[in-house]
Amino acid sequence: QDTPFGGWPSHLICEARLKPCATDVTDVRSGVRRRLAGVAVAAAVGLLSACATEEPGVNVRPPPPPTETREVVETLHGVEIRDPYRWLEDQEAAETRAWIDLQNAYTDTLLAPLSSRGELETLAATVLEVDTIGLPNERGGRYFYSKRQADQNLSVLYVRDQLDGDDRVLVDPHPLSPDHTISVSYLDISRDGRLVVYAVRDGGVDEVSIHLRDVDTGEDLDDMLPAARYGNVTVNPDKTGFYYERYGDVTPKVMFHALGTDPSADTQLFGDGYQLHHIPVSLLSDDGRWLLVHVIEGSSGPTEIHLKDLTTEAPFTTVIKDGLSESWAEFAGDQIVITTNLDAPNKRVMVADPGSPAVDQWREIIPERKDVVIQEARGLGGQLAVSYLQDVQPRVAIHDLSGAKVRDITFETLGSVGGGAGRWTSDEAFFTFQSYHRPNTIYRYDLETGAQTVWAQVEVPIDTDRYEVTQTWFASKDGTRVPMFVTHRADVVLDGANPTLLTGYGGFNLSRTPAFSSLAAVWLESGGVFAEANMRGGGEFGENWHRDGMLERKQHVFDDFISAAEHLIAEGYTSPEHLAIRGGSNGGLLVGTVSNQRPDLFGAVVCTYPLLDMVRYHKFLVASFWVPEYGSSEDAEQFAYIHAYSPYHNVDAVAQYPATLYITGDGDTRVAPLHGRKMAALMQATHGATTPVLLRYHTDAGHSGGQPVSQQIEEMVDTVSFLLWQVE
Repeated sequence: QDTPFGGWPSHLICEARLKPCATDVTDVRSGVRRRLAGVAVAAAVGLLSACATEEPGVNVRPPPPPTETREVVETLHGVEIRDPYRWLEDQEAAETRAWIDLQNAYTDTLLAPLSSRGELETLAATVLEVDTIGLPNERGGRYFYSKRQADQNLSVLYVRDQLDGDDRVLVDPHPLSPDHTISVSYLDISRDGRLVVYAVRDGGVDEVSIHLRDVDTGEDLDDMLPAARYGNVTVNPDKTGFYYERYGDVTPKVMFHALGTDPSADTQLFGDGYQLHHIPVSLLSDDGRWLLVHVIEGSSGPTEIHLKDLTTEAPFTTVIKDGLSESWAEFAGDQIVITTNLDAPNKRVMVADPGSPAVDQWREIIPERKDVVIQEARGLGGQLAVSYLQDVQPRVAIHDLSGAKVRDITFETLGSVGGGAGRWTSDEAFFTFQSYHRPNTIYRYDLETGAQTVWAQVEVPIDTDRYEVTQTWFASKDGTRVPMFVTHRADVVLDGANPTLLTGYGGFNLSRTPAFSSLAAVWLESGGVFAEANMRGGGEFGENWHRDGMLERKQHVFDDFISAAEHLIAEGYTSPEHLAIRGGSNGGLLVGTVSNQRPDLFGAVVCTYPLLDMVRYHKFLVASFWVPEYGSSEDAEQFAYIHAYSPYHNVDAVAQYPATLYITGDGDTRVAPLHGRKMAALMQATHGATTPVLLRYHTDAGHSGGQPVSQQIEEMVDTVSFLLWQVE
């Protein structure tokens, strides 16, 4: 029969029925070269199911379906590069779509029978099917926020006409799609609270369409911007229009849309001379006079700042453009407050007058400190809320405009402080606090008195008092001290047998602090230990820490993560057979790389929405944003170190690999899902006969969230059941 297995008899595709059969399967599979276009997926599923259940009581795992190889060889900088699965880069080709269906069927065949799934589904629903509420923003005496009730799939946009008023639905996304894959979010609110701008996202794509709604009538205006990659959107004070950013698929622009006009007539205010890898971020002063535009070189490169007086025809004034430093400006009344690493790797806070904003006119109000990293200074209630990290533990302090400290904002346990929603002319602000096992709590804070009260709290029906979060330090390969947070039950026994999940990120100057994770909660409730390492490449210890894990020093990130795993083993938390790792996006690159470099160290890997073909990554979607962080294979010097760790090009055909689950999907318009497709095919061909190598491929989810709760539960069950299957 013409099956996707090339007519293999069912007794040959049952791996491990007999030892000779396993050898025969390998030999047969290595010679298969069959196109997948038009294959009968249903027949494949039937064969797999029959194979998996043909002999009751015998643990039989069918091998992965074979993927055709097509020889592609090119030479870069004198090095021969083979790419046998390049044909899978064509996402819309019929043969790729058939291959995706077959991969999902194979994944279902192996995961569906796992006995833990029923209990995990109940547990995941307990964690995820709860009321959630977003940080409120007050405008014109009204409070705007998102909220999802426990029995809902998606967050709904709400408004209250006063602080303790009734919730009123403003935008409900549930009727927009039968499968609840279309979501909505706030973009901006007019100063009088009578007009909102909101985004509509289809699946998990980065692109959104922009809509406006009259808060009093609940009706949308005719103005609508079609789906694209937008940045900030800001309504001007008199509500005659709004400013917005376009970038990604076009060179970066800051535009103005006048209400009631065709978007094709929108005016460009800023953007000439920039390239696709530049990212604009604009801010409007409260009085609508001044427009700040930041331009970031890639996702974590140097930042330049420009300022325009919108009451005149004068061009933008350059605030800073040195090609080296990272600065961020905010309005604080009639002043500009700038957080910068200019001559200060741990950052300092400066102020400037909009009339003379150049660097030589800046005045330092909060100097750099060696023991903390300043993250942001925000103007609230006539003061500055300054957030910073001290040994990767978030803190917030209130300062006046002279820089003098007024007070700290404190919380009772180790966790992350965020938010800071409020206005310069109001004493009211809202902050969030959370930790790995403690869901988000929103506090209302009085900037004048320092009083804080709980405004909203997510209630998850788990006993959080059973767990504790500790911070531990370990030495990396080169001796650098690296911290890691470890969460576990208070009575954990350090006998080396605990199922342990280690995660991390290590890139783009992003700091990973203790924040609530539904995955961590499910893992902890399943009896595991959860750990997150703060590798170099992040922003935990300032710009020097970031630079020590980027470009030619990227290997430091992988060394740090490997050392974190070794530390967990040495301290008795776990052992290689009980240690799992997970990472997404840049974290997917992390776990893909370390599983190549130390496959002996891990029992299982979950690699989500990852970068894996680092030789070609920069050619797809918005990946040019990341060249300042990784480098590009088009540069001979950068190619050498990129090729040395690129997961797709460094699979060890001889080593015994951990079981691996790749997760990606069509809706990822940030990291091209071709990475997961190609890597899964290669790993299945190389190691699929000896260890499970699976691909879960979503056709309606992506990098930017937007998944209904039902899909989040499904992915959670896939992830945790797979990991427990391997390391429990």
